[in-house]
Amino acid sequence: MLSRRHFVQGLAAGGVIASAPSLLHANEQKQRTQLGTAPELSGDVIELEIAQLPVNFTGGARLATTINGSIPAPTLRLREGDDVTIKVTNRLSVPTSIHWHGIILPYQMDGVPGISFKGIAPGETFTYQFKLQQSGTYWYHSHSGFQEMTGMYGALIIEPRIKDTVTADRDHVVLLSDWTDEDPMAVFGKLKAQGDFYNFSQPTVSDFFKDVSTLGFSAALDKRQMWNSMRMSPTDLADLSSSAITYLMNGTTPAGNWAGVFKHGERVRLRYINGSSNTFYDVRIPGLKMSVVQADGQNVKPVTVDEFRFGPGETYDVIVEPKQQAYTLFAQSMDRTGYARGTLSIAAGLTAPVPKLDPVEWLAMKDMMGKMDHGSMDMSKGEMDHSTMDMSKGGMD
Repeated sequence: MLSRRHFVQGLAAGGVIASAPSLLHANEQKQRTQLGTAPELSGDVIELEIAQLPVNFTGGARLATTINGSIPAPTLRLREGDDVTIKVTNRLSVPTSIHWHGIILPYQMDGVPGISFKGIAPGETFTYQFKLQQSGTYWYHSHSGFQEMTGMYGALIIEPRIKDTVTADRDHVVLLSDWTDEDPMAVFGKLKAQGDFYNFSQPTVSDFFKDVSTLGFSAALDKRQMWNSMRMSPTDLADLSSSAITYLMNGTTPAGNWAGVFKHGERVRLRYINGSSNTFYDVRIPGLKMSVVQADGQNVKPVTVDEFRFGPGETYDVIVEPKQQAYTLFAQSMDRTGYARGTLSIAAGLTAPVPKLDPVEWLAMKDMMGKMDHGSMDMSKGEMDHSTMDMSKGGMD
């Protein structure tokens, strides 16, 4: 039996804008979009309208920043080599912008206020015009305030001018994101005041004694003191956890269960996009191998994997060849506090088992240092004679 929370989450699935008369005037009411699917737009001239509309992902109505009334924004499917005109009208009460993430274009069209243009003022329309010089899976989003965090993002698919070297019978966009019911400015303020404000997985006394049992008291104490002296935490895996955010797949909550369909025998291309503001996702499809064929819009030599991790702004294209009736598309947060999920199946409405969250893996010193091997650096040689250097010239810009 569905709880009220899960019921309203289901209503909010797929970028559905829930009706909330108390938040909108009657003339602002919008028709719901199709469940679980962002509208798809193509052509040489595209019109986008940015507005604030109510959405309900958690049981309480909140205002979202939408493009053409949906979350995610419409998927733009364009073609390499074409000249495109995209007219963006701002119906907000504050300035806005759209940035075309990873796209090669004139800087004036890049959509970064204060750097490439002044932004789009309330009530104004800005016309983006540029030639598409590449192909692949990309995305677009706001570069103004916290509008991206409140729903202003969408997929940008550019088809190759010539035949695609990646062959597939079916194509699905899988846009992962996250949502918070809190005012993003308040979230930012809390994190500025205390970086681990939303981290409820801090090391405890119990964890210390577990270390004592495996490492010995002295080593366990040294380990704890090391982290404390650095003012860092081995559980610092994400700024926001599921206590503050809901994980979404194509604008759909886990309870909403986004669905992508296929037919038996098809090769299916899944275009994964991380459009989140916070979350590193670990992605897998239990029972299916994934062949990674593209990364950040660039074709790569296919690599077969069971799982991959990607961060905000990244994209991965994978090919799968499903044999069963249904599979779970599972994307768990790196801090293991929650997940986004959907179903790939032969018909809408089917489900597959949802895995449990994996145990969290705490950070170690090697994670903090990355690949820096200071131990191999010979710091003993003093061959640089600074006395011979002319420091009077201001050639460094």
